[in-house]
Amino acid sequence: MIALGGAIGTGLFYGSASSIQLAGPSVLVTYLFGGLVIFLVMRAVGEMSVHTPVAGAFSHYAYQNWSPRAGFISGWNYWFNYVLVAMSELSVVGIYINYWFPAVPTWLTAAFCIFFITVINLVSVKAFGEFELWFALVKVAAIIGMIVLGVFVVIKGTTSNPDLPPPSFTNLWEFGGFFPNGISGAFMALVVVMFSFGGIELIAITAGEAQNPARTIPKAINQVIYRILLFYIGSLAVIMAVIPWTKIDGELSPFVQIFDSAGISVAAHILNFVVLAAALSVYNSGLYSNGRMLYSLAGQGNAPKAFTKVSSRGTPYVGVLASSAVTVIAVIVVMIWHDFAFNYMLSIALIAGIINWMMIMITQWKFRRRIGPDEVKKLTFRLPGGTFSTVFVMVFLAIVVVQMALSPNYRMAVIIGPLWLILLAVSYEVKRKRNEKSERVVSQSAESES
Repeated sequence: MIALGGAIGTGLFYGSASSIQLAGPSVLVTYLFGGLVIFLVMRAVGEMSVHTPVAGAFSHYAYQNWSPRAGFISGWNYWFNYVLVAMSELSVVGIYINYWFPAVPTWLTAAFCIFFITVINLVSVKAFGEFELWFALVKVAAIIGMIVLGVFVVIKGTTSNPDLPPPSFTNLWEFGGFFPNGISGAFMALVVVMFSFGGIELIAITAGEAQNPARTIPKAINQVIYRILLFYIGSLAVIMAVIPWTKIDGELSPFVQIFDSAGISVAAHILNFVVLAAALSVYNSGLYSNGRMLYSLAGQGNAPKAFTKVSSRGTPYVGVLASSAVTVIAVIVVMIWHDFAFNYMLSIALIAGIINWMMIMITQWKFRRRIGPDEVKKLTFRLPGGTFSTVFVMVFLAIVVVQMALSPNYRMAVIIGPLWLILLAVSYEVKRKRNEKSERVVSQSAESES
């Protein structure tokens, strides 16, 4: 449920409108290919998680199989990615509350959510899992309910909106064909689609605290991709059968439109509750993963040792509190310069996510080289296709980056991405030299005493 809920959020509930505008019904093919790539990424990280289940998985595997530098970059990049995503969600959560209670200040809503989710993550991993289960259930129930309603409307043959043509699955190809904007339209939608899948890799972070990870992690990874493809492709197919893609303008969420088409007047209230749960789910997952990532980085010597401290219940409370504090500062910045910050935040989060996925694939390839072919044959959970799958995923992600460079809304992120990697690499070198200097001082002091 954590992996399932982590990949179902505002990217689907609101972002799907922009991807439909770009690709039309062919966005279903885009989601299919995007889902296949993410499945391979999940199998790659799952292969390492089952073999070595640890908290802060990506950073630890990069450190162990690649280099200390790669562990540093992977861990801090993933931490930074979730800070960006969390701050973007928290910066708008007040808007959802204002829909019902206009007098409540947005900063007060954000402050309460940060405090509430932080307390949950400090209590125990069980508390985190319990709340995340219910957040995920809300999102999944909303999608299932929408699909059922959509199918009902199609069978009925009429909608409550007289301006729409009769609902039918033929609407998927009657308005300009299945590829109304050509193959290029389907390609241009890749950026939005891949952002929608962000967060699914969270399941690997839980491996170190899962009961019997050798059984639960493969089960979660294998099942979640089928369910996500069903929810994404199934829901969008039903939406475009009821509402022709040409009528989806992005002013309203497609999910609100389909509830309206079924004659449910409280559609906007339903979706507002769902996206509120989605925002809380994102921050809950982000704070959980960031606390574990700082714990892993500290264990490698790539972060202050204070982050290795855990509570009596095993919660890395220092990492959780530090991540929460940084998020508070980030949300304040976004609220002051909302338009400037929000326009670039999600695109930078996407490039950070792509960097993370690429590093996972390279790390998995190096993992196999380190353990050797004989040990690879003994792996109980393997990436299908081996090196071919690794190359396929890398090429696919490179295409997404090219699409981002061609889009004015995402071009800045393509420039910032390499600069961010350079900053991380320089930071690692500064840290390494400081550590070497400290070790020399200690060694010289020991020699003088002897």
